[in-house]
Amino acid sequence: MPWIDACALVDIEEEDLVRLDHEGRTYAIYRIWDEEVYCTDGLCTHEKVHLADGLVIDHTIECPKHNGQFDVRTGIAIRSPACEALSTYPARVADGRVLVEIP
Repeated sequence: MPWIDACALVDIEEEDLVRLDHEGRTYAIYRIWDEEVYCTDGLCTHEKVHLADGLVIDHTIECPKHNGQFDVRTGIAIRSPACEALSTYPARVADGRVLVEIP
């Protein structure tokens, strides 16, 4: 799979995320500290709400609708009502750009 140029690293504040729509799917790209970046599906597995409106604290994204939480590193649901994990995708920084490897 090719790496997709998602955005500039400076487009994402630390402990925040941006939404990426690509080929009919929505993804969430997180920046935790410095150049530590992650990518997951962009919709909560509980009720398909966009996670880009959620709150990032450390390595956790909280869904804005029902406060379910996921670990952005693994996608694992860590607080109900979310119980199904998010899919995760490789992400890295190169030359100040965030690249993600998504199908």
